[in-house]
Amino acid sequence: MRYLTMCLLLLSATVQADTLIHAGRLVDVAAGEVLESQTIRIRDDRVVALEAGFVTDETAEVIDLRDATVMPGFMDMHVHLLQELDPPGSYAEGFYLNSADIALRATVYARRTLEAGFTTVRDLGARDIEASFALRDAINQGIVSGPRIYAAGKSIATTGGHADPTNGLREDLRGDPGPKEGVINGPEEAYKAVRQRYKDGSDVVKLTVTGGVLSLAKSGDNPQFTDSELEAIVAAAQDYNFVVAVHAHGAEGMKRAIRAGVHSVEHGTYMDPEAMELMKERGTWYVPTISAGKWVADLSEQDGKLPDVVRPKAAAVGPQIQQTFADAWQRGVPIAFGTDAGVSPHGANGREFTFMVEVGMPVMEALRSATVNAARLLRAESELGQIAPGFYADIVAVREDPFADVTALESPDFVMKGGRVVIAAASD
Repeated sequence: MRYLTMCLLLLSATVQADTLIHAGRLVDVAAGEVLESQTIRIRDDRVVALEAGFVTDETAEVIDLRDATVMPGFMDMHVHLLQELDPPGSYAEGFYLNSADIALRATVYARRTLEAGFTTVRDLGARDIEASFALRDAINQGIVSGPRIYAAGKSIATTGGHADPTNGLREDLRGDPGPKEGVINGPEEAYKAVRQRYKDGSDVVKLTVTGGVLSLAKSGDNPQFTDSELEAIVAAAQDYNFVVAVHAHGAEGMKRAIRAGVHSVEHGTYMDPEAMELMKERGTWYVPTISAGKWVADLSEQDGKLPDVVRPKAAAVGPQIQQTFADAWQRGVPIAFGTDAGVSPHGANGREFTFMVEVGMPVMEALRSATVNAARLLRAESELGQIAPGFYADIVAVREDPFADVTALESPDFVMKGGRVVIAAASD
């Protein structure tokens, strides 16, 4: 009997009490409405109930957010957690930073991202795949603090294209990188590159289907994949159940990719009406990354900040992204939130909300882009992107009304990821 009593006492001691959040205003992003005076019941890492009023329970811990607007954790669909653009020095870092150096820096960037309220991200491309996957796994294991990461590993490019890791190097250092290094030419190599991503442990596949701004190559927008290469990549990705994201600035490259069946277009700078209609027809998501565009445009105006081959591309592409976003929103293109943080500073991800609202997107729709829409793009809509029973307890709160001042979303007063408090709301 004594033994049984001791076992019951030990069992009761290990059972974690529920957490109740008293939310003054709760944003129901699925319905697109704000609910007043709600209680969120959390058990372990999940929401188990949502109840009207401020429920009391003597056995539960209560978090008082009655004076705040409470929302699902934000989701950024385009980040690069292993880097932060600090030109001109960052262009040479690959020659003197070890994998451990990169991973340790990334833990700082990951923490900043989480503290900004972004509880889930897609990391869309890293040269050091060991560090990228190690960061993802360490966060999942609770060793490091950061957002839940869906990692692409090394992006896939064509020879000389954006994300060919040897662009700009002297001739004897260039070599001839292949599918393992993320450079393909032809459908057979396309299949091999996708299969290599699977072998590496990637969660998503990222392609660079047009020229890019920051690569050491002349064009920022020319098409860089053939139709047959794109079709092969999408077919291989379907075999391995990968979501496919494509970096694209030029309209022709993105239209080839959309027709091939990719799932999201990143940046989309020179997207034309035909591309927009194709995206609507096919349900292709647009991830705008206005933050990065503004950041590189500012850098282009400063002498010595960007290489000579990059500077004119940054000056041209940067200012265009926000207007393209406005046009795409007005035409009804599906939009998921993304910043390209790592080009722009980590932890400043919330500025993207402001840039979106500046050109006409309602605050509620901006929040939906960073929650339910992003979850659908990830194919994780059954457990991410809402505050509802069965979903991860990823929660953000701000004391200022974000529907009156969207900049409140840039600095959350409370952040919880998976039922664990990251930033606790300070008492008045």
